Amino acid sequence: MKSLFSFGPAADVAFVFDGADGRPKAGDLQIFTTDENVSGTVSIVAKKLEHVGIKIELLGVIEMTNDKGYPFEFTSSVRDLAPAGTIEDSQDFGFSFANVDKPHESYHGKTVKLRYFVRLTIARSYATNITREQDFLVHVLGTAPEINSTIKMEVGIEDCLHIEFEYDKSKYHLKDVVVGKVFFLLVRIKIKHMELAIVRRESSGGGSDKANDSETITKFEIMDGAPVKGESIPVRLYLGGMQLTPSHKNISNKFSVKYFLNLVLVDDEDRRYFKQQEITLWRSTIGS
Repeated sequence: MKSLFSFGPAADVAFVFDGADGRPKAGDLQIFTTDENVSGTVSIVAKKLEHVGIKIELLGVIEMTNDKGYPFEFTSSVRDLAPAGTIEDSQDFGFSFANVDKPHESYHGKTVKLRYFVRLTIARSYATNITREQDFLVHVLGTAPEINSTIKMEVGIEDCLHIEFEYDKSKYHLKDVVVGKVFFLLVRIKIKHMELAIVRRESSGGGSDKANDSETITKFEIMDGAPVKGESIPVRLYLGGMQLTPSHKNISNKFSVKYFLNLVLVDDEDRRYFKQQEITLWRSTIGS
């Protein structure tokens, strides 16, 4: 990956990560796993640039829109690239961050962002330091859970409606398929249609600064018309291709991301009856 930045008359800087040609990407960003080394080359082009030292850092930070303070750093590592000197034309510097802790998955949400990036700093005595950042992504690969129980729940309105719904499991990888059934045990109201939605709930901050944001990722109709007692409606929802992330549970005490299956019934007077069930999402392969 090559990214070129201009600093006017001072310097041009380009980052290239090792293995960029064969590495998975999301948009323009390179993807690393948690146990991979982050290495590459940074090129500095300048006519004559005097400096008092050059360093590069690898940082992992959590930024929240409702946090008035500085971003929270959960990973930080620094390498010195050069002592004081002068760059006359152009110079390349190799860098390597081996065994640097990258415990969390990258996440870009509405109220919170978890970023990984390398930051180059060219320190100068009589002028403002030159700094530039290059983001990259980290994917945390999970393994299939040993226990993955089915979800069985009931929804009822006394003497009017009684249904049971069942999903084949409660934990899914991002390319998985949700398979289930809805059983109608009692129907004394006129149902117009039934729909299934996936909802993402993002929580960040704490106390008076706590922010919650819910977003419907997808919604589709699984039944049209009035069911009768004893009827069973199949459910099959393909997760691949949706804008999903793994679930995040209380990351550094800063934020959480949860997913829910939301089953909604709408009657002929447009009244809505729903039941929501949390599911866990995990990543099985890098780049997907």
